[in-house]
Amino acid sequence: MKPPFVAESGPDGRPAYKDRPAERRPPGPVSAAWLQRVALYYLERYSASTEMLRRTLARRVDKRARLRGEDPAPFAELIDATVARAVSAGLVDDVRFADMRLATLRRRGTSSRGAAAKLAAKGVPRDVVEAAMQAERDAIPDVEAADIELQAARAYAKRRRLGIHRRPDTRALHRDRDLGALARAGFSYDLARRVVDADPDEME
Repeated sequence: MKPPFVAESGPDGRPAYKDRPAERRPPGPVSAAWLQRVALYYLERYSASTEMLRRTLARRVDKRARLRGEDPAPFAELIDATVARAVSAGLVDDVRFADMRLATLRRRGTSSRGAAAKLAAKGVPRDVVEAAMQAERDAIPDVEAADIELQAARAYAKRRRLGIHRRPDTRALHRDRDLGALARAGFSYDLARRVVDADPDEME
């Protein structure tokens, strides 16, 4: 009697085991239509800069090309064309992305230095980052740039429970550590000291 998990034969003449996984077919070719679908799917899910979209498409092309045994390099122009179409259609806009991302970072208590670094890591050009920060200042004409930074430092301290957000009996013990945390986040020493040593009554 033959084992119950063995069929008579497979299409290639070899024994066909019911639990043998089917052979994976290679993915379809890299094409403009496929890249367009990848771009749209990505942009429906995420807010992205131009460079973020480009990096994502490059990774997807690299993976698909290698699965097909192809060199991904020749598809660079196709990636550029797909990104250009997304920009032309307004699906990606570095200025809009920088403004929105900066506002989010500020609410989380990110310093100017920290925000600039994070935006640069997302591929936002330096001039666009500087313009976003200038627009931030222009939007609040009665507040100086230093006050924007102070509000961010206070938000960071609150989120991380530093300074006045610690129990009163532990503030002195953790003072140096809290100053260091704010400094590593990109805030100046004077500003960090102002936040950590603040009078709780003045913050209300």
